Amino acid sequence: MTAVSAAPDPSLPGAFDHSILISAAPTRVLGAFFDPAALSVWWQTVRSVTTPRPLGIYAVEWEPAPEPDDVLGRLGGVFYGQVLEYRPGRDLFVADAWWLPPDGEPLGPMSLQVNCVMDGPACRLRVRQSGVDQGARWERYYRVIGPGWRNSLGALKMYLEGVSR
Repeated sequence: MTAVSAAPDPSLPGAFDHSILISAAPTRVLGAFFDPAALSVWWQTVRSVTTPRPLGIYAVEWEPAPEPDDVLGRLGGVFYGQVLEYRPGRDLFVADAWWLPPDGEPLGPMSLQVNCVMDGPACRLRVRQSGVDQGARWERYYRVIGPGWRNSLGALKMYLEGVSR
C-alpha cells in the first residue's frame, strides 16, 4: 500500500494534517502511539509516559539535536499534553499540548488528533497537529515538523507491517 498525504490547507496556518494507509489492525496502529518500545522505534523517542485514557498524560521526549535551527534553536526536547479523548482502535485527542525545546521557550498550546478507520483491507491513519498562535517561531515549527511527521509515520508503517529498515 502507498501513503496518501493530505495537502496542507492554506486556511489553517499552524497545522499539520497527513494520512497514510497501514496494513495493520486499527488497535495495533493506535496502540503504537502508547507503547514505549514502539514509540522509540518509529518516533525515535528516548522516554515516554503515555496513558491511554481520558485525562491521561501524553508525554514523549527526544534527544536534543546537535545542530540548532536558526529560528527554533535545537530540536528535540519534550512534547506533552493531556489525553481528552481515547477510543481504542479509533481515535486519540491530546489537548493543551506544548513543545518544550531543549534550550528555548515553550511553544503551544496545540492539539494532536489521531484517527484510525478501515479503508478496504488496511487502516487509514490520520494525524493532525494544530496550534493557535502566530509568528515566526510558530510558522517555522510547522515547516519543520511536517517532514518529521511524514518520516515518522512512514517508519510507523514499516514497523507495523514488519518491514525492516
